[in-house]
Amino acid sequence: MAGQKNAAPVIIKRKKVVGGDGHHGGAWKVAYADFVTAMMAFFMLMWLLNATTEKQRKGIADYFSPTIPLSRVSGGGDGSFGGDSVFSEDQIAQNGTGASSLKPSMENQAKGQTGADPKDAEAEAAYQQEVRHIEEALMGIGGESMVSEEAARHIVTRVTDEGLIVELFDLDGEPLFEGDTDRPAPVLTEMSAMLVRVFALSKNGVAVEGHIRALPQALRVNPVWDLSTTRAMRLRLMLEGDGLDARRTQRVTGNADRKPVVDNPMASRNNRIEVILLRSGR
Repeated sequence: MAGQKNAAPVIIKRKKVVGGDGHHGGAWKVAYADFVTAMMAFFMLMWLLNATTEKQRKGIADYFSPTIPLSRVSGGGDGSFGGDSVFSEDQIAQNGTGASSLKPSMENQAKGQTGADPKDAEAEAAYQQEVRHIEEALMGIGGESMVSEEAARHIVTRVTDEGLIVELFDLDGEPLFEGDTDRPAPVLTEMSAMLVRVFALSKNGVAVEGHIRALPQALRVNPVWDLSTTRAMRLRLMLEGDGLDARRTQRVTGNADRKPVVDNPMASRNNRIEVILLRSGR
C-alpha cells in the first residue's frame, strides 16, 4: 500500500487529430481577380459602345483585327463545316472579315484584309478635301469669304456621318423669310447664290431640310409641317435657279418643330434651313 502511495501520477495526454484540413492556398483569389477583370472589361465595352460613333467603333475594330490572316482562303476556322455556315448567304467571307449585311451581295461583302475597300478610302479623302475648301470659302478661313459679313452671321457648318451641313438660320429681327411665309428675304437670296458657287467645288448630292420654331398651341390649324416643307422647297428652287444641277438634289424634307436647336422651342433660332452636301452613296 505504501508503495502505491509513493508511485508517480500517470498523465494521459490526448492528441486530437483532424484529417482533410489541408492548406487551401490562394486559388479563390485568382478566380476572384479573373471575375473582376472580366467585369471591368464588360463595363468598358458598354462605355465604348455608348460613347463612340459608328466610324470610331469601326476604327477600334480594325485596330484589334489581325493584320496577317492564318489563311487567305479561310472561313475563319477549319471545323466540320469547312467554312460553310447556315447563317450566311452562301458561305463565310473568304478573307475572314465577315459579311457586311444580313443579305450580302458580291459587291457589298467585306473586301480586303481589313474589310475596307481602298476605293472608299480614296473617295472619303477626296470628300474631306472638298469639305475643307467649301468651309474655307464660306467662312473666309483661307482668305476672302464668298459671303458678306451680314450673311455670314446666319451661317454655321458642321460635318456629320451624313455629310457637310450648312445651316442657315434666323437672327432676332433678321429673318430668312418674310413673316410666317415662304417668301425669301434678301439675305437668303444672297446666301442661295453663294451656296451654288461653293457647292460647285463638289459633285456630291445635296439635301434640303426645313425646320420651324414651335407656334402657340392655341392655333386652330398649326402650319409648322406645311411651312417647313414649303420653305425647304422654296430654297431648292432658288438653288436650282442660281445654277445648281437639279439632278444633284436627293431629297427635300420638312421637319416642322420636331428638332429644336435651343432649349426654348419657340425661339426664332429654331427657324432654319439645313443644306447638306451628302457623302457618296447617301
